[in-house]
Amino acid sequence: MGHTNATCWKGFVFLGFSSFGDLQLLLFALFLSLYLITLTSNFFIIIVIRLDTHLHTPMYLFLSFLSFSETCYTLGIIPRMLVGLALRVQAISYVGCAAQMFFSASWACTNCFLLAVMGFDRYVAICAPLHYASRMSPTICAQLISISFVSGYFFGLGMTLVIFRLSFCSSHEIQHFFCDTPPVLSLACGDTGLSELGILILSLLVLLISFFFITISYAYILAAILRIPSAAGQKKAFSTCASHLTVVVIHYGCASFMYLRPKASYSLERDQLIAVTYTVVTPLLNPIVYSLRNRAVQAAMRNAFRGSLLGKG
Repeated sequence: MGHTNATCWKGFVFLGFSSFGDLQLLLFALFLSLYLITLTSNFFIIIVIRLDTHLHTPMYLFLSFLSFSETCYTLGIIPRMLVGLALRVQAISYVGCAAQMFFSASWACTNCFLLAVMGFDRYVAICAPLHYASRMSPTICAQLISISFVSGYFFGLGMTLVIFRLSFCSSHEIQHFFCDTPPVLSLACGDTGLSELGILILSLLVLLISFFFITISYAYILAAILRIPSAAGQKKAFSTCASHLTVVVIHYGCASFMYLRPKASYSLERDQLIAVTYTVVTPLLNPIVYSLRNRAVQAAMRNAFRGSLLGKG
């Protein structure tokens, strides 16, 4: 037993917020509040879109699945993080760490592909409105959603296998608050060059493929908007894309910073701040930026609220 490899490795210990001392309880209260708001907002968006027939369109269908995907993504990370902050229990088993990485990576990749699908939906709506019903039929929408989810799980599995085929024979302390690929990879012993390259290639494929389709979609959208003769018409057309662009910038900015860089540039304090942004803040921004500012969703929420009051009366 002079060495420890991946087959007999017992587990890991998170060091993410250990340096905050007594402030961990304050962080627990803050993150719990944000998480409850995130869950409530996303579930409410899903229910409202499901119940209101006026929102049974491809745009809102994709939005409901994005809310579902974001909710599943947070379920794999935030509850475990909250337990660690409240009870100071920072240990996680080897299998638990692998499972957390798989699900978090899978849902993160799924979010990228869903954002690309939503960009394509906006392209068809603005550039080919007369063909929107045929090009975004229920069958095609179901296929696009299925491809997004299957692709997300495929890439998530690939990233997890690349990491957990390595041996962990030195420190078992993860400089993070969940099993993300960069901090876990930094614990591996031996030559990790091929694994780093594998993670980089998989991350590039996810980000570049999805971002390529978003960029192409918005290039055509911009050209179509510039051809609109009135400024009011241009503003109205652009307003249908503004929320999506906001979420895309935040999502891809954080993801690119975390995964498209060498292991040597990893920094606990800086990367934890970025990780908190895309694990806690971004899922909360989606319903606020993308839905709660949408007039159709606001009207549906008011109708649902009135209906619940009348039902109680």
